[in-house]
Amino acid sequence: MEKCEKNSSVIDLQSVTASNVKLTEVGRVKENVANGNHLDEVYDPFSNRDKTHQTSDFGALVHIFKGSFGSGILAVPRAYKNGGLIFSLLGTVLIGALCAHCVAILVKCSHVLSVRDKKPSLNFEATAETAFKTGPKGIRKYATAAKRFVTLSLFSTYYFGNTVYVVLIAQTLQQLVKNQFDVDLGIRWCILIIAVPVLILGIGRTLKFLVPVSASGILFITFGIAVTFYYALDDIQPINTRKYIAPIQEMPVFFTTIVFAMEGIGTVLPIENSMKHPDHFRGICGVLNIAMTLIVILYSVVGCVCYLKYGEETEANITLNLPHDTLSELVKLLVALSILFTYGLQFCVPTEILWNQIKHRTNSKYETSTYYVMRGLMIIGTIFIALIIPNLGPFIGLVGALCFATLGLLTPAMIELATYWEEDCGYFRICKNIFIMIFSIFITITGAYISMDEVINAYLD
Repeated sequence: MEKCEKNSSVIDLQSVTASNVKLTEVGRVKENVANGNHLDEVYDPFSNRDKTHQTSDFGALVHIFKGSFGSGILAVPRAYKNGGLIFSLLGTVLIGALCAHCVAILVKCSHVLSVRDKKPSLNFEATAETAFKTGPKGIRKYATAAKRFVTLSLFSTYYFGNTVYVVLIAQTLQQLVKNQFDVDLGIRWCILIIAVPVLILGIGRTLKFLVPVSASGILFITFGIAVTFYYALDDIQPINTRKYIAPIQEMPVFFTTIVFAMEGIGTVLPIENSMKHPDHFRGICGVLNIAMTLIVILYSVVGCVCYLKYGEETEANITLNLPHDTLSELVKLLVALSILFTYGLQFCVPTEILWNQIKHRTNSKYETSTYYVMRGLMIIGTIFIALIIPNLGPFIGLVGALCFATLGLLTPAMIELATYWEEDCGYFRICKNIFIMIFSIFITITGAYISMDEVINAYLD
C-alpha cells in the first residue's frame, strides 16, 4: 500500500482510489505533500452516505431506463419525419451519446465536488453552486445564481413537460370521441374535460399512493408501443420511398424532439446517490451506458419502423396513426391513461421546488392549506398553457428547445468547466464543453424559433 508521510500525517492513498473520480483529489494530496503542506486524510463521500435504503445496480438501471422511457417515445417517429431516415438514425445515436456523456460528467463533477465540500452527496442544484463556489475566482460570486438557474431549469423542464402530457391526453380523447361517436370535439374542449381527472391525480402529495398508479402507466405504455410496432410492421414501405435527409430547416425540430424524448437528467443524481455501488454507475459497461444503449436502440427501431410505415403522415403522437379497430382504440385509451397516471408523479418535482422557495414565508398555521392551494393553482396553470398552445408537435419542440436542451446539455458542460478550470481542465475538455454549449444554444434558438413559427401559423390558419 502506497503511503505518503509528512509531519506525522499519514495519508492512505489507496482508500481514496475506489472510484476514478477521486484521482483528481489524490493528485491534490500528492502535490500538497510534495510542497510540505500538512493535509488530513481525503474525505470519502461514498463511505459517508446513508446506506439504509440502497439501490442495486439492476434497480438503478431500471430507474434510469424508466426516466427516459415514457411518453416521449410517442413523438420519436415524428422526429424522424423532420430529420429524414439516415440523418435521424445517425442523429439519434449522436444525441444519445451526448446525453449519456453529459449525465456522466455531471455525476463525476458531483463526486469531485462532494470531496471538496466534504459532503456525502450533492443534488443537481448543489453541484452547480459548489462548482462555481470552488471554481475560478471570477465566477465564485455567481454561485448562488448558478444554483437558481438549475432550480429554474428543473422547474421549467418538469412543469412544461406536464403541460405536454395534458395536450397528449386531450388529442387522444379528441380522436377517440371522433371515431366512436362521430363528434368533432375541439381540442380545447377536450383539454377542459380532462382537467378534472388531471386535478384529482395531480393534487395528491403522497408518493405512496402514486406508486401503483405509475406502475400501471408503465405497463400501459409498454403495451401500447408493442401494438403500435406490430401495426407498423404490417405493410411497411421500402426504404427508398422515404427521404434520407430532410430539409435543413426541419432538422432543429428533430434535435429538440429527440432531446425531449431522451433526456432524464433531473433524476440521475438521486438515483446514483442511492446506489449500493456508486462506482458502477459510470464506465464503459456501467449502469448509465447500458441504459442509454438500450434507449437508443429502442428509439431508433421505433422511429425508423414507424416512419417507414406512415411517412409524411406521421403524427406527433404515433398512436394517432393507428387504424380505428377495437384493439387500436384500446391502445389509444391505455396510452392516454398511462400519460395521465404519470402526470401526478412528474408533478411532484416542480411543486416541491416551488414549495421549498415559498414555505418559509407561509404562516405555519395555514401551511398545509397553502401547499394544496399552490399545487391546485399550478395544475390549473398547466391546463391554461395547454389551452393556449394545443398543437402537440410544435409544443414538444418548444419545450425540448427551451427546457430539456438547457438542463441536459448546457448546464453539465458549464459545471464541468467550472469544476476543473483551475486544476486539470485541459485543451480537449475546454473545446469539448464549448462545443456542447454552442450546440445546445444552437438547437435552443433554432428549435424555439421554428416551433414558435409553427404555433403562430397554426393560429393564423
